[in-house]
Amino acid sequence: MKYVLRPVSTLLVGSMLLVSACNQNAGKQETTETETQTTTTANEVKLPARANFQKNIDGKQTDLFVLKNKNNVQAAITNYGGRVVSLLVPDKTGKLTDISIGFDNVEDYTEGADTFFGATIGRYGNRIAKGKFKLEGKEYTLATNNGANHLHGGNKGFSRVVWDAKQVDDKTLELTYVAKDMEEGYPGTLTTKVTYTLTDENELTVNYQATTDKTTIVNLTNHTFFNLNGEGSGDILGHTLQINADRYNPVDSTLIPTGIEPVKGTPFDFQQATAIGARIKDQNQQLQYGNGYDHNYVLTGGNAGKEMKLAATVTGDKSGITMEIRTQEPGIQFYSGNFMEGAHGLKVGKDEFRTAFCLETQHFPDSPNQSAFPSTVLKPGQTYNTTTVHKFSAK
Repeated sequence: MKYVLRPVSTLLVGSMLLVSACNQNAGKQETTETETQTTTTANEVKLPARANFQKNIDGKQTDLFVLKNKNNVQAAITNYGGRVVSLLVPDKTGKLTDISIGFDNVEDYTEGADTFFGATIGRYGNRIAKGKFKLEGKEYTLATNNGANHLHGGNKGFSRVVWDAKQVDDKTLELTYVAKDMEEGYPGTLTTKVTYTLTDENELTVNYQATTDKTTIVNLTNHTFFNLNGEGSGDILGHTLQINADRYNPVDSTLIPTGIEPVKGTPFDFQQATAIGARIKDQNQQLQYGNGYDHNYVLTGGNAGKEMKLAATVTGDKSGITMEIRTQEPGIQFYSGNFMEGAHGLKVGKDEFRTAFCLETQHFPDSPNQSAFPSTVLKPGQTYNTTTVHKFSAK
């Protein structure tokens, strides 16, 4: 099913409520204000201008879509790469804080090396060793875009395509993309739908669904870079992090997993809430390989596809904002912003070293080549269906 772009525009003046650009006439594209913004009172921050995200890329129209709940929590998402651009949540004083790192225009997302800021990642999130895997007796070759390995779907991947978008209502956005057979080297035509929902319980829910016409591999995730103290507020080393995992995947020097080991007695033990920076400089080979944390954790609570389980809880040391992540996925990749180099100007400040972190719910890296890991194979007639929830609070 092809969706028509019907973005929600917001124009908040004084105490005006969100104005929705979604109408009830199927197939009709809405005419709305050209910008999405908030007022600049003491308790609010600006969202990027909608006009900065309206561009024709690869023959398709990009735009900016805004979700908002009754608590004034807001998520701005572009259909270019299915990216979370801004995420405004109140801190412990009630002040709205943008905790998602990114740009204020679509051009910065399209230029240069892919930063993956906020992006939907596919067809396979994380790394595949040497860009090769076998499936049903046939070997497939993918792009090696991360040293000797394949990363996050390839040279283009899902993070650099324009998704078809349907604004369902003020709280829900549906994005769809059809990846052709052998696109980026993957077999099968994959039809993917990603649904973002912002609830009145301050939860941003991301549901991923996919079907294929040939046996393939799928591992979808979201790559939002977070700073719970707010974009431009400095490093994230004072954030406290708890990960519901007693095991993790150690890696080789190219960051490909070498197995599963306990976290106990290592700097990777976040079973109790611990500052991200507490052990990040320890003399540890795994930390040296990743230049910090860039590892998958094996979540406690069973395999993917079952009940939602707590994956991680993070709290900003300055803002008091807490993010709790629940998921149906078996793993979560913790990345501590080790390769941020200050090369990009953001909505506020630059992407300086370790000024953001990522927690990507997922199947394990290199699963197609490691039979001991949960399978990422999807066959015709099956539906890939997985949900991750980010819940926000502050105190």
